[in-house]
Parts: sequence; C-alpha cells; structure tokens
Amino acid sequence: MAGGGRVSNKTMNTFIQNFLDYLLVGRNFSSRTTEAYKHDLNKFVEYLESVGKTNILVVTEKDVMGFLSSLTETNGAVTKARKLSSIKSLFKYLKREKIIKANPISDIESPKLPHKKPTYLTQTEYQILIATVKREATPFYLSRDLAIVTLLLGTGIRLSELVGLTLDEVNLEHSGRSIKVRGKGDKERIIPLTDELVSILEHYLKTRPNVSSNHLFISRLGEQLCARSVYGLVKKYLKATGIQKNNRMAVHSLRHTFGTSLMNNGVNIVVIQELMGHRNLETTRRYLHITSADLRKGVDTLVLNKTQ
Repeated sequence: MAGGGRVSNKTMNTFIQNFLDYLLVGRNFSSRTTEAYKHDLNKFVEYLESVGKTNILVVTEKDVMGFLSSLTETNGAVTKARKLSSIKSLFKYLKREKIIKANPISDIESPKLPHKKPTYLTQTEYQILIATVKREATPFYLSRDLAIVTLLLGTGIRLSELVGLTLDEVNLEHSGRSIKVRGKGDKERIIPLTDELVSILEHYLKTRPNVSSNHLFISRLGEQLCARSVYGLVKKYLKATGIQKNNRMAVHSLRHTFGTSLMNNGVNIVVIQELMGHRNLETTRRYLHITSADLRKGVDTLVLNKTQ
C-alpha cells in the first residue's frame, strides 16, 4: 500500500503531524479545529497500537471498523461520526500525497445522525438574559460581559470569532458601524452594528483598561479573553435566567437566536447566510422553523378561482 520505500519506515505520528500541519497552514484551519483532529487521530493510534499495528500504511477497513466498535459504550453517535470523519480526512490526504496507492476506507459510509433543531431564545427570553447580565454581573465585569452577550445576540458571531476580535476590527464611526470577523477557512466578513450595540460597545471601551493587548475583550490580567472563559460566563448567565429548554443552552444558542430572529423578521435567507458566514445554504435553512400553522397560512394565501 505504501507509495515507496522512502516512507515505509515513518511512524504513524509523523504522518499525522504532517497532516495536521497541512490543515493548519495549507487549509487555514483554526488551531482549535486542528487540535480536535489531533485528539481524534491520537485515539485511533492508541487503538491500533493496542491491537499490534504500528504502521498506518497497512491499516485496513476492518481496523477502522474495529476502532469504531470499541467506542460504542463510551461515545455517542455524534462523537463516533466526528472521529470517523477525522480518519477519513487523514487517508484522503495520504492518498493525495501519494503516500498510499489506494484509500482503504473509502467505502465506509458516515452514519446518519438525527437532525436536531437549533436551541434558541425567543425575543422575551433574550431580553430576560440581557436583564440577568445587568443584575448578576459584578461592577468590574458589567460593561464587558454586557458587551459580550449583546454582541453575540446582535451579530450571531461564533465564539472563536468573538474572542479573536481586535480593536482595529471594530468600527464605531457613524458612516460604517460594523465589525470585521474571520470565520471558518480564514474568510472575512463584515457585520453591521445597530445603534444599541454601538452604544454598549462605546461604553465598554470607555471602561476597558488601557493595556498592551489589542484584543477587544480582555481578562482581569489584561490579556486576551479565552474561549473557555467566555463559554463559562455565558453559561452562568443563561443558567441564572431560569429559562428551561429541551436541549442544553450555551454560547451557540445565542448564534442560533440571531439566525432565528432574522428569519422571523422576514430577512432574506441568502442575507442571513452571508451575515452568519455559512458556506452552505442548507445550514441556514435550519432556522426555518416551519410549523403546521405556517403551512396552513401559506396555503390560505392562494386564490384559485376569483369568480366565486
């Protein structure tokens, strides 16, 4: 299966590291996404070593299926699907680089996962969330945390995009009130800001300590606020609202709230796709929460015979 003798003695970890470098540099994947691939592939290597395989060039479909079977009791369907996707991406890379002659797992189909509707807040609920931040935040963090929560609700940006924002990517001038974010694949997009958001950000910037970090949101130590910290503080405020949902609420729920709010206000789906940085329109369609009442209302608009 090897593409030549020059690569047959390379370790599995070397091939995987080359693949991760390709994702990070060649594909502009974020370090967080690359780390997720690394975690999944390391687990695969651990399994292969446990069954006596140390050469990734002789891995078979049976080996991969065995690895997936070993995950059944400790991992859910979504986790198994993600690990399989990571392994498939690795072998596609090895074949493209002519390290292997044929992809041994090309016939393994990814499992079909149940479609989950996005968890989002209604208008009343996200107003409760904002009121909760104002009530629960300590004076030191109030302006910052309020800016974080309202920016997530008012722009729909991802957690990684929020923590990556720098001061020079925020334009509060009247002629171009907007933020510039870098999304997946390092793709830039400009998102307009409402007057309310501008006011909240202006207040935050007045209270923001004058530190060397150029990042918009900073910690008490004056350093870039990490994603884990933002996740934790948003989770804390969501819990404090007392709002109960069928699915777990977290930072991504605020992104879903933005998309759903736009859809409910009649914004064109293509515009929503652009604002949220979706590559595929099908991803944006998740915010079409169509009910039987919507279907009835749509049909009732038809007039087939005007003579009656």
